[in-house]
Amino acid sequence: MDLIAHKTEEGLEQTLSEHLKNVAERSSFFAESFCNADWAYFAGMLHDLGKADSDWQKYIRGEKSTSVNHSEAGAQFAYSKMDSRDFFSKVIPYLIAGHHAGLPDWHEGSGNSLKSILEKSDISYLEKLLSNSKLKENVESFLPKSMPFGKNDLKKDNPQELLEHFHLWIRMLYSCLVDADFLDTEQFMQSEQSGLRGNYASLEELKQRFDVFMAEKTKSARPSKINEIRSSILESCREKGKLEPGFFSLNVPTGGGKTLSSMAFALEHALAHQKKRIIMAIPYTSIIEQTAKVYKYGTDNDDEIEEFKKSGKCLFGEENVLEHHCNFDFDKDDENGILAKQKLATENWDAPIIVTTNVQLFESLFNAHSSSCRKLHNLVDSVIILDEAQMLPPEYLKSILSVLRGLVKCFGVTVVFCTATQPALEGKIGSDVASFDGVPADSITPIIDNPATLAEQLKRVEINTEYAKEKMTDWQTVADKLCEFEQVLCIVQTRKDCRELHRLMPAGTIHLSALMCAEERSDVIAEIKERLRDGKTCRVISTQLVECGVDIDFPVVFRAIAGLDSVAQSAGRCNREGKMECGTVYLFNPPTNVPAGLLRKGAEVTKELLELHDYTLSLTPDLYKEYFTKYYKSLNDFDKCEFEIRMQAYKANIRKNRDGCLQFRTLSDNYHLIDNAYQATVYVRYCSSRTGKDNINLLTALEVCEIDKSLFRKLNRYSVNLPLKEIKELVKEGRVLEPIDGVFMQSLDDANLYQAGLGLVADSVKSFETYIF
Repeated sequence: MDLIAHKTEEGLEQTLSEHLKNVAERSSFFAESFCNADWAYFAGMLHDLGKADSDWQKYIRGEKSTSVNHSEAGAQFAYSKMDSRDFFSKVIPYLIAGHHAGLPDWHEGSGNSLKSILEKSDISYLEKLLSNSKLKENVESFLPKSMPFGKNDLKKDNPQELLEHFHLWIRMLYSCLVDADFLDTEQFMQSEQSGLRGNYASLEELKQRFDVFMAEKTKSARPSKINEIRSSILESCREKGKLEPGFFSLNVPTGGGKTLSSMAFALEHALAHQKKRIIMAIPYTSIIEQTAKVYKYGTDNDDEIEEFKKSGKCLFGEENVLEHHCNFDFDKDDENGILAKQKLATENWDAPIIVTTNVQLFESLFNAHSSSCRKLHNLVDSVIILDEAQMLPPEYLKSILSVLRGLVKCFGVTVVFCTATQPALEGKIGSDVASFDGVPADSITPIIDNPATLAEQLKRVEINTEYAKEKMTDWQTVADKLCEFEQVLCIVQTRKDCRELHRLMPAGTIHLSALMCAEERSDVIAEIKERLRDGKTCRVISTQLVECGVDIDFPVVFRAIAGLDSVAQSAGRCNREGKMECGTVYLFNPPTNVPAGLLRKGAEVTKELLELHDYTLSLTPDLYKEYFTKYYKSLNDFDKCEFEIRMQAYKANIRKNRDGCLQFRTLSDNYHLIDNAYQATVYVRYCSSRTGKDNINLLTALEVCEIDKSLFRKLNRYSVNLPLKEIKELVKEGRVLEPIDGVFMQSLDDANLYQAGLGLVADSVKSFETYIF
């Protein structure tokens, strides 16, 4: 009787030998892209060895109600066949032991340790399983022989440098195995779903579309200085795309057209060097939604999008651009079946163009779970564009730059740091014991040859520092200054400051902060654009959420002193379209203190620069470099998650024969670019006065627990984040309900908790002071 690996509800059976062979071949195909097909093949042939156990076979045949662990046997057998003294003896066991539960820790940490799994192996039992699975006669031939570390060779490269990327190499092999396992199982168990995958346009086809689109766009653009500059940026991106893979920087001020120009570089580079896909990683979902629209349709203007759809003149099309973030609703009406296909593509990123978050990209690269790691092998031979690169979180910078070096060195990835405020990421970063090696010195190739000249050409604002030397006496003084202008944006540091200043402003002044849900913020921003376009009075008090991805254009902007990168982002909301000869950004010293932490560090460095430059600021690349160098030197920790301790134990233990002892699960549990440990989400009631859209039905369904998979995705647009302890106070008061454990919603009996124009306004909420958005 053949051993069974899978059985459908209709009774169709996939044999174990067939499944093992399929997974081995598919996994090795994936790993061939980084020259380690034999490692992946060996793991694939042994990954389900435990299914040869008689008890497991009884379970799959319905003769036994409980299953048995089937992931450990293959790991144990692989380890028995490799020299335990060898640095690489644990590699295959990591992959197989974790192919369902996730990559394990080597010693005690989070979950079962690989060490404990391997120590309880029974060789005679494993030999019996191997004989049952019909693999015994040729298993020796599966032993991997290729050199580790992907596209590198230990004989040529510095072994110590490559060992830094040992964990990444294991993750890549793991990704090949788990994606192959999922795909083969899906093909057998859900053949209809499996058929939805793949069949995208090639990058060659997409480049042809792009070239035609840009030619028409250039032809129809009115002659102007700004359009001439954008054309030269585009041409530079195309030309530099032919250069050898590695690290690049695209330093383009606001208004230079970097969204399309960076894609021009990526397409040119991909075709010149046989890259497989283009990945755009962005810090905020608001920018992602905007960027994804541009790549799908050629514009982010909703009216133009409908025209482009009707005319068939969309850029890459919805079907070729995967938009992967928490707010994207894959369960909405899907007449053409595109969303169903894209939802599958989020599992392994097999689409040609991907627009996603920094969180999704980097947390996947340090994750231990199979669902997050499936996509990693599709990063091989890709172009990764890091938009707004200055937003890379400093407390995770050591791990991020290390993994980027590994992707470039071992897996054929090209990385583009794309920003108007280029951070100082080369050479030694930081100072004293906190310092670490960033990207190798002089290894980042600038796409723009003279960014200082470009910055001068695209200069549209002057920085006025007359209010920056001394603290403003109170918020009323700030309000009085703002009232001198009919159209003015003021950006402050905290929600509390925003609320207090707004309270002192004339009626009609707009308030904007993340105490308002995303749906209302979209309505408010639409109203701001209308007022500005129609020349009406428009005064806005906002937190820094408007600094990235919000396309608004004020003649005057006030900015409370902050990090220079934030000041520059604020300046990007002033005279954005170049309608004036020069806009004005007033930098002012607010009456309240900047919250402690990274915000205060950034503001203090900006104050230091103001004093050094005699309170004269010109936003130039040299000044940004000076700022980031000083800023990083002021920080005490670039490794909040203890990446170096958990993933690079060889540095301390290379003489103690404990190499390869990695803590995958523990690092994964602690790797969160956005710290949600002390905050939670409250879903609020909001009815749009602009569109009439009301979310009462969604909240009612949540209240009575009528939950389906799409409910929370739809509710994301109506959420506000608060400290958990404050939410608990609101629960005690009956103003917030907890219909499901750990999920919170506004009580439908409390009409005042959330107020249009202000957001969540409960008196007990103290978070205004500590939350900046």
